[in-house]
Amino acid sequence: MTWVFILVIAVLVLGVMIFVLKLPRTGWEITAAALLFGVSGYALQGHPGLAGAPQAPVENAKLADQTLIKERQQMGAAFGQGQSWLILADALTRQGQFGAASEILRKAIAKSPNDADLWVALGNTLVGHTDGVMTPAAQFAFQKAANIAPDHPGPPFFMGLALAQGGRLAEARALWAELLARSPADAPYRADLQERLQRLDSMIAEQAQMQGAVQGAPAVPPPGTKSSQQ
Repeated sequence: MTWVFILVIAVLVLGVMIFVLKLPRTGWEITAAALLFGVSGYALQGHPGLAGAPQAPVENAKLADQTLIKERQQMGAAFGQGQSWLILADALTRQGQFGAASEILRKAIAKSPNDADLWVALGNTLVGHTDGVMTPAAQFAFQKAANIAPDHPGPPFFMGLALAQGGRLAEARALWAELLARSPADAPYRADLQERLQRLDSMIAEQAQMQGAVQGAPAVPPPGTKSSQQ
């Protein structure tokens, strides 16, 4: 039945073009040939019997960590005036639309280039867009925020997080340790920072143990070689 409908639609389209749009007679044959060519192409590649399978945009599959958004909001309440832009960017980030959020933040920064909160948020969206990889653009955004507001806890925290995700544990620890040392005792993010720093220390210790075990392991002769005792 699907093919019947397709042929009927093709005939109707041709009829509309001839009788309604007044297609010249000299163009009837080429128009009919074009319609048949389209139908034949669908016949070769189309699968009308298959169920629909709509797919979400690629970025939607990478939903943001809601904890990190809340963390940034706690850290960035007093270092800028771009809250309306941040609300929109956060909404896009929650849906995994990191690229769109980055574009919003770039426009906001163009209007408020000295807003440290906007630069921190931009760094986060750039890191999210690359699945946690610290790119030069993200590092520049974090460093720009740190230069604008040296007391802002966001740049060292989120830069350290990106470095840790990239395996640069020692660099991440240095940033977090310095941030913890200067954080007020009642800072809302202090407890989370301490917990993350402890987990990072455990990871560094495990990494050191693994490296020591590999370095202390006896050399294994290549397959096919004879030992010195034989």
